[in-house]
Amino acid sequence: MALLVTLLFASRAGAQAGWEIVKIEDRDYVTVDSIKTFYHFAKMTRTGDSIKLENPRVEMALKVGSQECLMNSVKFVFSYPIEISGSKICVSRIDLAKLVDPVLRPNYIKNAGNFRTVIIDPGHGGKDAGATNPFGSEANYTLKVAGKFKTQLEAKGFKVVLTRKSDVFLSLQERVDLANAVKDPALFISIHFNSGSSAAHGIETFTLSPQGVAHYGRNLKSSDFSNFNGNEHDSANIALATSVHGSILQRLGIQGKGNGVSFDRGIKRARWSVLTGVQHPAILVECGFVSHPYEARLIENEAYQNTLATGLTDAVVKYRYAVSQRPQP
Repeated sequence: MALLVTLLFASRAGAQAGWEIVKIEDRDYVTVDSIKTFYHFAKMTRTGDSIKLENPRVEMALKVGSQECLMNSVKFVFSYPIEISGSKICVSRIDLAKLVDPVLRPNYIKNAGNFRTVIIDPGHGGKDAGATNPFGSEANYTLKVAGKFKTQLEAKGFKVVLTRKSDVFLSLQERVDLANAVKDPALFISIHFNSGSSAAHGIETFTLSPQGVAHYGRNLKSSDFSNFNGNEHDSANIALATSVHGSILQRLGIQGKGNGVSFDRGIKRARWSVLTGVQHPAILVECGFVSHPYEARLIENEAYQNTLATGLTDAVVKYRYAVSQRPQP
């Protein structure tokens, strides 16, 4: 199991030292020096404001002032920029606890591997076509990818529930209710395609923002401190997103950089309705831009749709393996 199992099962269990906490503008940060020790990185290289942590399985790159973190060339978008305190580079404690730690130690997420059911949510449908272009609609593309994904999962022994099987409209609440009607342990994966300027393209994956973390692209509000159903699975959510995002990029031949076809827009946190209400580990994946001249043609292509479905299937298998491993004594 290649990149994502390596990334998702990269840290030795246990800690030899605690996190070194510093205060920056009344917010808790953790020094990169103590991150190196805690997660058993063998090597740390600093070049100006950039820093790289390495061990045989993981390479983690950070830069002061940036909210981007690359782990094995997969992009994660932090809630707060990397800061410097004195001579020490620091990561916000909430980003470390709610994003980095579950990715490096997925085997510490309790009972996350106890599932055989996957709920697939093809976005839009019926009167809601979603994003459109001269070739087709997002609602149609999501349904096609969902069907291929379902077939591949069932071939591997998983039970699959589709929120819709045809071109019908479902409200966001109906999707949540359908997912929550599944009482067996399950995963929820909502499939979408993006739209924007003609220059915008690439893959991005969303999890629910943890309590105290803003919706992507805006400042923190008082409502961000509310606790939603989906926050029960914060750690599982980010581990699942990592597996899905990385597996799709890997299948498309992308690892952190654009190749003229598509590129990694990162793993982000948001408060989409289907993520706040679902009571299972849940993510939303945007599988490309229907508004991009070249990417639109890819999305219309059945081979691309098959590749997306295979990447999603890979991800479920890798995720289940990574979270099912027992922590080492």
